[in-house]
Amino acid sequence: MSTYSAEVKRAIANNSPIVALESTIISHGLPRPKNLEVAIEVEAIVRANGATPATIAMIDGEIHIGLEPIELERIANDANVAKASTRDLAIFSANKKSAATTVAATSHIAHVAGISYFATGGLGGVHRDARDTWDESADLAALANTPITVVCAGVKSILDVSATLERLETLGIAIVGYKTDRFPGFYLIDSGFPLEHKVNSITEIVEILKKRNQFETDRSALIVANPVGTEMNRSLHDQLLKSGLEKAATNNITGKAVTPFLLEYFHSESNGESLNVNIEIIKSNAKLAAQIALAAQ
Repeated sequence: MSTYSAEVKRAIANNSPIVALESTIISHGLPRPKNLEVAIEVEAIVRANGATPATIAMIDGEIHIGLEPIELERIANDANVAKASTRDLAIFSANKKSAATTVAATSHIAHVAGISYFATGGLGGVHRDARDTWDESADLAALANTPITVVCAGVKSILDVSATLERLETLGIAIVGYKTDRFPGFYLIDSGFPLEHKVNSITEIVEILKKRNQFETDRSALIVANPVGTEMNRSLHDQLLKSGLEKAATNNITGKAVTPFLLEYFHSESNGESLNVNIEIIKSNAKLAAQIALAAQ
């Protein structure tokens, strides 16, 4: 069973557009107190562009689709909030835990709730040492089996972008670049890899969604890759990525702990530059997702 916020209940009753938002970026991706400020602002951006925000999380073992203000504050400020992927949901629920949802878990919950549009920052993917560790985000498998439109700034640049693109192709997950023919790299406008498909308008995206339904190729996600407007300084990015990966290895940080560690390392070592870019990313993606959801009504 899931609990819906009053706002999301109204949107469902009125058949008005809804955009899912993940909560891991709030609990684990941004520093306090900025995380709560950004979460509130992102929800406001979705509303301003004609849709209803549905931030998704688990509170005391119950899935919440849309958070009331006091619930949003708890996810932002409670240090005991865990990080839940799809496989964790039933276990955390049985143990009455509170958890923020990853891209994989958010996509699954949104789809079950009938929500077709989802805005996030950057996707998880194949990690740089995956040939030795087999470390690959559950986001990829989830998106291969979830019919949802995801607006993101590509995959996090700390990952093996080339290998991630290969996996996305193998899994049959469609990608279109929004006003770009280059795959974004989260902090970077261009990850260094081309995209086969580019769209120049929201109208084109809506038409693609209609055709996916018509051809029954909509059983997996459609990724709308939306590059950040102003990227992080590339030389600083590359320097921090190298030193951050080395520090993670030295401290035996592995698995799903690597991404939040590196994001925090970037934030602390870039004098706020990466944080500003990260915030711009989620705001831009929330706006575009809301516009797509509204246009597809």
